[in-house]
Amino acid sequence: MHRIVYLERESIIADVRRPDFPHHWAEHPKTLQHEVRGRLAGATMAIVNKLQIDAELIAALPALQMVAVAATGTNNVDLDACRARGIVVSNVRGYAAHTVPEHVLALLLTLSRNILAYRLAVADGKWQRSEQFCFFDYPIRDLHGATLALIGSGSLGNAVAKLAGAFGMHVLRCERKDATSIRPGYTPFVEGLGRADAVSLHCPLTAATTHLIGESELRAMKPSALLINTARGGLVDEAALARALHEGWIAGAGFDVLSVEPPRAGNVLLAPELLALPNFVLTPHVAWASRPAMQALADQLIANLEAFARGEPQHRVA
Repeated sequence: MHRIVYLERESIIADVRRPDFPHHWAEHPKTLQHEVRGRLAGATMAIVNKLQIDAELIAALPALQMVAVAATGTNNVDLDACRARGIVVSNVRGYAAHTVPEHVLALLLTLSRNILAYRLAVADGKWQRSEQFCFFDYPIRDLHGATLALIGSGSLGNAVAKLAGAFGMHVLRCERKDATSIRPGYTPFVEGLGRADAVSLHCPLTAATTHLIGESELRAMKPSALLINTARGGLVDEAALARALHEGWIAGAGFDVLSVEPPRAGNVLLAPELLALPNFVLTPHVAWASRPAMQALADQLIANLEAFARGEPQHRVA
């Protein structure tokens, strides 16, 4: 009988049904990293979200047969170590196909229309003191006719492209940064950055994509351009972004992710003077978290366990 241990149950708000095969189920609202080994002792299936499952831990868990990741990103799991042990790793996919793209467009609209600046101005009484029916202190730009460069063309990037097209935006798909050839329909990486009015990131965090956007890439963008990141914080050199916002290399940024989450030790992007800027929006990794999306995630998570138990693993990454 499988022993299933769910280590981070509070990471989603959803009805998580029990699998339809014989099993023992144990769940923990939250788990600290130093508690993982003890809680997974004897487990054949582990459900994790952001906890680290590294080679040392895997070696200490001889009964483990499957790691079910309750997310799409799997950079917290040592996939090579799992492959070496024959441990199946499955993730969940497509559940955020609506909620993340909508968050991207919300960030784009907030920044391009200067909504934060106008909201603060109203709160300060500026509208009330205006000599006419409105005031135009902060520039407003339409998404219609603007160029959006997408870095990453998976399901989320494609869904963002669809929404952007509905707004009348021109969409560029950027080729990989280190590409030696350009695929049909793609734009060279640096060229795409330079042509874009907004850049949105939708690629996984790997050794090759860490700090994909650094000082040189930020300086390659238009001073009027926006940078949107709902993927992984480590894709961007955060110190370089802070400088870019302070010194005006780009017009603004909308982020839903940081390099370390939660940011208990602080982060340069959490500096009060940066958070006070009307051209910087930071949300706490919630782009994925609509209630329908979380329920879809939970349903697919259990379906992955059931597929493995049938001997037909699905959504495998290892």
